[in-house]
Amino acid sequence: MGEVEEKTIQDELAVTIQLADRVIKSAEEAESSKAECSEIARQVERLSQKLRSAARLATSTQWLYERPVRRIAADVTKNLDRALTLVRKCKHSGVLRQVFSITTAADFRKVSALLESSTGDLKWLLTIVDPDDINLTLPPIANNDPTLAWVWSYIATIQMGQLRDRVEAANALVLLAHKNDRTKKIVVDEGGIMPLLKLLKEGASADAQIAAANALFHIGNDEERVRSIADAAGVPIIVQVLGESVMRVQVNVANLVARMAEMDSAVREAFARENVTRPLVSLLSVDTVLVLDDPKLKPGKPSISSLVQFNKELAGKSAGHNSYNPSLNSVSSFTSSGGHSSLSVHSSSEGSSRGGHYRKDREVETPELKLKLKVCCAEALWKLSKDSVINSRKITETKGLICLAKIIEKEKGELQYNCLMAVMEIAMVAEQDADLRRAAFKTSSPAAKAVLDQLLRVIQEESSSTMKIPAIKSIGSLARTFPARETRIIGPLVAQLSNSDNEVAIEAAIALGKFVHPENFNRVEHAKAIIEFDGVPPLLRLLRTSERANIYGLILLSYLALHVGNSKALEQTQALSVLDSAIRSGVPQDYKELFARAIHNLNLYQAGVPTHRPSYPP
Repeated sequence: MGEVEEKTIQDELAVTIQLADRVIKSAEEAESSKAECSEIARQVERLSQKLRSAARLATSTQWLYERPVRRIAADVTKNLDRALTLVRKCKHSGVLRQVFSITTAADFRKVSALLESSTGDLKWLLTIVDPDDINLTLPPIANNDPTLAWVWSYIATIQMGQLRDRVEAANALVLLAHKNDRTKKIVVDEGGIMPLLKLLKEGASADAQIAAANALFHIGNDEERVRSIADAAGVPIIVQVLGESVMRVQVNVANLVARMAEMDSAVREAFARENVTRPLVSLLSVDTVLVLDDPKLKPGKPSISSLVQFNKELAGKSAGHNSYNPSLNSVSSFTSSGGHSSLSVHSSSEGSSRGGHYRKDREVETPELKLKLKVCCAEALWKLSKDSVINSRKITETKGLICLAKIIEKEKGELQYNCLMAVMEIAMVAEQDADLRRAAFKTSSPAAKAVLDQLLRVIQEESSSTMKIPAIKSIGSLARTFPARETRIIGPLVAQLSNSDNEVAIEAAIALGKFVHPENFNRVEHAKAIIEFDGVPPLLRLLRTSERANIYGLILLSYLALHVGNSKALEQTQALSVLDSAIRSGVPQDYKELFARAIHNLNLYQAGVPTHRPSYPP
């Protein structure tokens, strides 16, 4: 059997009205407790009038907020049923009354109180579905849970109120739900997502869009609620607004994208299908000059056709998407110097009819707002690229890497950090995906070169461990892309083994371990380079700093022993003794075989045999 179709709100109210009429008729036919039944009839008549008013509003209102109407109608129906049962008992008198039932004054008082509560609920309901009526009191139904009534009131206003009231209600919803996950769940359960998305999409004012985006941001702080936003077709709306709105709206929408992407991997993929990375990269590149070693842009030959072709590549293939169709990024200048071609790329996002209007607005925005937008867009790209091949690929295909590299070079603080984290996440995805690694990080790629230069610069020049760590992790993830001759990468990583910040030193050891991992084709050459940069002494010192450092340091030392076991540096630093001592003191089971093989290999080249021999095959 198929699912039972839900009644319309008009049908539901009609059934309740009919029930009220039956109660009145039965009360009028009472043969006992006539005074009490007459009072019940009077109360139900008042209730019936309000039900009819609600039915008229439901018919005349185009986009009625139904949740409280259905909930209160159900509660009224239940109370009317109790009233009908009571007054029917009064249709008989004398002996028959005693035989069939007994009614008491307490029964009438209880039913009367329930009907009074229902009247109060309906009176309050009429105020929230009628914008011209104002009532600041709470309904009786909310006595045990006032939050529900406030949520109903705010959602009803967002859905049906005047624009200014809708903005105020969205902001009030944020204050109500702030740091209260239960309230956020109530907002979702009571249908608050759709009205907020409608307010965001309409674009009636920047303040309205900001209020809606901010409310969705605060509600969407867990996976389930973020999925609810996506299930309400929120992703296409959010991407469209991101591409079409004024800059201060875009800041809030980019924050919303970052929050949703962080909370749910499925939503990250939904954003990828709507090509959200394209407007984000475009906005991130506002006023940024990108220098490219691109054969299509030869110095001294900036033809119109080459400009158009490059511009098309920068804009990509978004024309096929209905939800977001930005125009091509504008190229404001083209110069040649030092064998490089220079492009000043500005955000356009002007595929919609609103784009031309907003372009002038962007030109007069404050540097502080532009910086804030870049920070938010970089964070969104960071969160979107995490564990996502498709988003990482789209970022690299839209010249996102070169943009990230340029910002890492020029900016400081939060913007630089967010860009480093975006590069790190893309690199971590590329580590597991050979196609992405070859396409985005091939050594001949200008973007890959630019990113690598900046990662090395951050490792060597930045004093902050917060900045160093993502740069080190990025290079470690890309270890398999570097040829044997690329020794300039090894030196800076070896230098970080002596860093006073233990976490930086550990990450350097982990990254170097990937260069000499058995799956790395150039492992032997990289191992030799580590030895040549005198990496063994600081590595052995690192082993003594912490348990985590000891494990990752021993892994790196074992790989060196396997690949360059005849090295004098390993012999002089007594690496064999260090590994033997480690395996004696007990190491995780996962690494015992690796350490045993390393000891065996060192024994082949070095004089003397350790006193401890593993009891299992090397």
